[in-house]
Amino acid sequence: MKNYFELSFEKSIKTKKKCVEQGFSSLYKISKIILDSFKSGGKLMICGNGGSASDAQHLVAELLVRLRPEINRDPIPALFLAQDTSTITACGNDYSFNNLFSRNIDALGNKGDSLLAISTSGNSKNIINAITSAKKKDIKVCA
Repeated sequence: MKNYFELSFEKSIKTKKKCVEQGFSSLYKISKIILDSFKSGGKLMICGNGGSASDAQHLVAELLVRLRPEINRDPIPALFLAQDTSTITACGNDYSFNNLFSRNIDALGNKGDSLLAISTSGNSKNIINAITSAKKKDIKVCA
């Protein structure tokens, strides 16, 4: 068991070192897109499946409430696109889970908003459909 933990930590360290070596230009670009959206009165919509959905929901909560207890600030306009079980199950039943995020973007997304799509594989049909819907509405997409 000790070997497992050591190997996991070493793998994590190698991954982080590789990120530092490659630079963070993509992250700076993403942050600029999202900040420009906020500055123009837009909101951030975030989607993901499974663990990525948990990450997305957590990030939205941090933006709406606060990141640090010692810093009070205005809430930041963000929306998790798998917002409630009623919407999720109705869309899955009446249409398809492939349409869950795109359906919400069609209803709630506006030009000037931004979309952060989180996907481990990059092949999830509902994420791809969300990106397609966002682009049709001139919503900036980060993935």
